[in-house]
Amino acid sequence: MKTTKKSLHRAGALLAAAALLTLTVPTAEAAIPPTGPDSAVSWSSCPAPSPGTGPAPDPRQQCGTVDVPLDYGSPGGPQITLAVSRLATARPELRRGTLLMVPGGPGGSGLNGPSGAVGRLPKEVLDRYDVMGFDPRGVGRSAPVSCGLAHEDLTMTRLRPWPAPGGSVEANATIGRRVAETCARNGGPVIRTMSTANEARDIDRIRQALGERRLSLWGVSYGTYAGAVYATRYPQHTDRVLLDSNDDPDPAKVGRGWLAAFDASAEDRFPDFAAWASAPGNPDQVADTPAAVRPLFLQLAARLDQHPLPWPGANPAELSGNALRETMLESLYSDAKFPGLARLMLAAQGLRPLPPAATPPDDALQNTVAASVGTLCGDVTWPGSVADHARAVAADRLAHPLTAGMPVNLMPCSFWPYPPSEPPVRITPDGPANVLLIQNLRDPATPYAGALKLREVFGHRARMVAVDSGGHDAYLANGNACGDALVTDFLVTGHRPAQDTRCPAPR
Repeated sequence: MKTTKKSLHRAGALLAAAALLTLTVPTAEAAIPPTGPDSAVSWSSCPAPSPGTGPAPDPRQQCGTVDVPLDYGSPGGPQITLAVSRLATARPELRRGTLLMVPGGPGGSGLNGPSGAVGRLPKEVLDRYDVMGFDPRGVGRSAPVSCGLAHEDLTMTRLRPWPAPGGSVEANATIGRRVAETCARNGGPVIRTMSTANEARDIDRIRQALGERRLSLWGVSYGTYAGAVYATRYPQHTDRVLLDSNDDPDPAKVGRGWLAAFDASAEDRFPDFAAWASAPGNPDQVADTPAAVRPLFLQLAARLDQHPLPWPGANPAELSGNALRETMLESLYSDAKFPGLARLMLAAQGLRPLPPAATPPDDALQNTVAASVGTLCGDVTWPGSVADHARAVAADRLAHPLTAGMPVNLMPCSFWPYPPSEPPVRITPDGPANVLLIQNLRDPATPYAGALKLREVFGHRARMVAVDSGGHDAYLANGNACGDALVTDFLVTGHRPAQDTRCPAPR
């Protein structure tokens, strides 16, 4: 899953009030007072992470909690506790406010996001913000959910709906129905409240608990959609909004559209791998020319469809065609992952031994999968016709053979028993002009075409910086110095380019 948050009876009144308030919103450059005595968050040292969930946090990172309603339709009812974190600025005299990191996924933990960012963020950004993270509801230490799935269902070749060799989707329908029923049975009350709209409401409760009038946001991947929903629902409470690697906000599709985008975006990105994998002197070279890499990959995947190789430690313990395709898709996220795909291709030809399988432990996947299912299914209704999906998969396999029909196949959400309790939020241009999008041109997960749609619906509120780079994540990741400098300037000064800007590839 991109591996892709109840209805309020008073929603109309809240949105109307928000629209009225935007008429008197101060400009984004007004100074924001530091978190003061109104803050309800008690900060202390962060707990050690659970085994297999990542490195220990930076010792400067502090952690706390914020209580939010389980059901925003009954705000005085049961509460759940969200885990939050911060790295406070070392220069309080320069402090502008809080920069809240909104994690990807859905289902990604953000609690240790500040620790991961502190080594990358420029000093001038760290001087001006308390950099803050959180685990969204249902994730990590925030009322975590679990489906209790069987081991054989905790593999990406099932969680992403790769069709069977030949294109049959019958097994995908069986798996999707089983995963949906298991998650609905074991997920408890929290999983039924998970949606992006509720994540936006939770973010605003975090803002209130901090005693902040406005928040700056840094959303990445799915976090761009959650950040855009927050900026639409609460424009008067936004300061500087940075959205990095952007999701198409189409309210008719939401996560279904994000999944479908993998077919074209993988085709856009694969030539970067082909150029690398055919470069002279590359110890992991798989072909002599870039043009030869793609047919070789397709040939190997087809061969492994019929004759998988034993792969100890993998789940399942074989290198199948779909396992190679899934590795390809994951490897396109970053140039640093290219060698892993090349070595699998060499092993599939008998030229290298199979590398050790990097299989996450089941415990680490249970929560991520459950939170992803809860959010993706809670946002929008997914169509469930097996026959319609079979036809779509057959056509997509011909048009985009790299992804073999997976992006348009059945997901557990097609069988989810809890219909969304409210329509997805429609992103609008209503609000202050304080949004900056940064986007790689060849992003395999959140393609440039979808980012352009988010840019369009934000209208005058946004500017976009497109960088001639490949991979997923742009600012301080797979971006380039030009894009990084423009984003840093925006966070530090609030200045945005006068118009949408494209940064060339590094020479």
